[in-house]
Amino acid sequence: MKKQLTILTLALMSLAATAAFAQKKDDPSKRPSPPAKAESTIDGAKLVISYSSPSVKGRKIFGGLEPYGKVWRTGANEATTFTTDKDVKIDGKTLAKGTYALFTIPNEKEWIIIFNKNAKQWGAFDYKESEDALRVTVKPSKTSSLVEKFNISIEGNKVVLKWENTQVEFAVKG
Repeated sequence: MKKQLTILTLALMSLAATAAFAQKKDDPSKRPSPPAKAESTIDGAKLVISYSSPSVKGRKIFGGLEPYGKVWRTGANEATTFTTDKDVKIDGKTLAKGTYALFTIPNEKEWIIIFNKNAKQWGAFDYKESEDALRVTVKPSKTSSLVEKFNISIEGNKVVLKWENTQVEFAVKG
């Protein structure tokens, strides 16, 4: 009986430790690239951009960790999502209301901003160009100083992406 009690106790302790580890591991706020959000209303359209915010950590980001000419999830972890509750114009092109995965293709002289219909993806591993709702091309610029944590903000009628020494933006109108 004592042996069975010992085995049961060890089994319960092991189960509790596993559950605690799994809970900590699955807690998005404990990730190395924690979740972040940018929200605003532009011309009556409510925008919500949900993303994960990786850090530079001394690495070369664009043209290094994130190669030029390849689709990037525009953050870390799950694909970044862009939600609008009304139809909007992105740099003059119409995007229907809805939730989209926000991908980018970084390059030295221009970036392609992609709104993809498949918003529920992990990274860009299952990205399919055939599911794009809209693409716009924008010019990158240099930031005035190092931006350690990837950041998306909504400033006036522009969505601004900044990381390392690079900034890109696109206009949104309702």
